[in-house]
Amino acid sequence: MAQAKTIAVVGLSNQPLRPSHGVALYLKTQGYRIIPVNPTIAYALGEKCYPSLLDVPDKIDIVNIFRRPEFVEEVVRQAIQLKIPAVWMQEQVIHQKAAAEAEHAGLFVVMDSCILKEHRARFS
Repeated sequence: MAQAKTIAVVGLSNQPLRPSHGVALYLKTQGYRIIPVNPTIAYALGEKCYPSLLDVPDKIDIVNIFRRPEFVEEVVRQAIQLKIPAVWMQEQVIHQKAAAEAEHAGLFVVMDSCILKEHRARFS
């Protein structure tokens, strides 16, 4: 995370009480550029929202996934296709096959872990 600058948050909600919103807001306050990825909303945290990773026109350093496990494989395949260096699956987001595919493609993978908690533990 030390070199990462841009984090695409897949499943980011524009509702302040949702975990994805709180985590993304924290990361934004820590200086990361947040790119919301959610096909059901236009904006989140003041940023334009994209329907999928494939629609994001900018370089992404980390994909942070807030989706149910049955949707993870498609997100990971898009990350592999785009050669995004890291995939981070939030707490309770577990998909062994997708993680193995990402690792096999050379991506750094974290699964079932909160990026906010990890950031605080390492950088605060």
